[in-house]
Amino acid sequence: MAAVKMRNEIRFLLNGEAVALSKVSPDETLLDYLRLRRSLRGSKEGCAEGDCGACTVLVGRLAGGELAYESVNACIRFLGSVDGCHVVTIEHLRGEGGKLHPVQQAMVDFHGSQCGFCTPGFVMSLYALWMRNPEPSDEAIEKALQGNLCRCTGYEAIVRAARAISSYGKAAKDPLAMERAAVGKKLAALRDGARVEIGEGKGRLVVPADVGDFAAILEGEPTATIIAGSTDVGLWVTKFMREISPAVFIGGLDELRTISERDGVISIGAGVTYTDAFSTLARRIPALGPLFDRIGGEQVRNMGTIGGNIANGSPIGDTPPPFIALGATLTLRKGNERRTMPLEDFFVAYGKQDRQPGEFVEAVDVPVPAESAHFAVHKITKRRDEDITAVLGAFHLTLAGNGAVSDIRIAYGGMAATPKRAMAVEAALRGRPWSEATVEAALDAYEKDFTPLTDMRASAEYRMLVAKNLLRRFYLESTGTTAPVQVSRHEAA
Repeated sequence: MAAVKMRNEIRFLLNGEAVALSKVSPDETLLDYLRLRRSLRGSKEGCAEGDCGACTVLVGRLAGGELAYESVNACIRFLGSVDGCHVVTIEHLRGEGGKLHPVQQAMVDFHGSQCGFCTPGFVMSLYALWMRNPEPSDEAIEKALQGNLCRCTGYEAIVRAARAISSYGKAAKDPLAMERAAVGKKLAALRDGARVEIGEGKGRLVVPADVGDFAAILEGEPTATIIAGSTDVGLWVTKFMREISPAVFIGGLDELRTISERDGVISIGAGVTYTDAFSTLARRIPALGPLFDRIGGEQVRNMGTIGGNIANGSPIGDTPPPFIALGATLTLRKGNERRTMPLEDFFVAYGKQDRQPGEFVEAVDVPVPAESAHFAVHKITKRRDEDITAVLGAFHLTLAGNGAVSDIRIAYGGMAATPKRAMAVEAALRGRPWSEATVEAALDAYEKDFTPLTDMRASAEYRMLVAKNLLRRFYLESTGTTAPVQVSRHEAA
């Protein structure tokens, strides 16, 4: 293997300035750098966990040769992850002739700011939306603002402002649009193919040169903290004060950010974000579209990766249950060696996965269900948007010509210590007529599959009842039966 070029500083663009830093702590957040080291205090710390959006900034990155800007939560985004990126804060916004930016002026004129604490975050989220969609629908506006919390309940005024932005200016004439080509060239020049290494001991930060370099680093330091989107690791630092050194930042590895389809199987690189995957998965497996729209807010979906959601092994991760129901397989890599396994076998016990020291998740392959199959996913939470799952059920049904159950795969999150299939329930359904009587008879098998826990999100009794009711719901939907859905404080999808 050829020697890897080395560098001891991260390089990025901040607003209109080129930045090179050789002193960066692995757990230093982008927000702390902006506020404490650069006195850019428009971005606020509200929750320090990626929920409220007060810290929202834009990060521009090259993807397939194109420069894309995305809203992110600076409170849980680490500074080490912005190597080769363009960070844009609210201080960089400007209109023609020294006037307010169109987004800002619309917020002023439509009274979208009350106490003002959340306003910079809303402005930056709307700015990202306006640049990619100058005439957004109300649905697009609401989706873009899922990750922004207004404590003064000024949402309606903010939405009115969002509708009016293009009456104050044209997105094509925005400075970021006009300067995009020049910024893209600068970012391309920063991509020198070097590994970044800064610090030592408890202060060590590494940005691999490529995936091969990452594999070599992890083989040598199998206990290193792998950071892709940091939507989980960020909270390890901000909420639990955990040490994460040595931290290896892999969010910029293009080889892990590929998504493709071959022979009816979608291959998703571990570094693909929810946003990156949305168009393909929502088009090819429509039931995943509404699910992805409810994973965090826009900022979290722009940062969080599918591989990270799988690798951390959480029993309430949103992607493993539907992928398990679809029969997905996982590719793990250690050095230059790879092995593949059914995704469901990866989860061994709570906090334990079938991953050897120095091994990492490289990709997940998800089969597209046949047109004749029935597939559905339902996520149950206390509030509809930006909430963590209490119970998530995924169902994949194939019927025989006589209407009997040829095959069925059912997987749940939130019902056990790991994402888990309902094997006994499946056995009670397989080979029998797909009827209400069959479904009702199979419900007793749930106690053989699951012993859920009671926690802050739901009681064990509630979880068991919901799991059974989701199978009932799936039966009604798969047979074209309409039934009223009663929504309590725990809201169904």
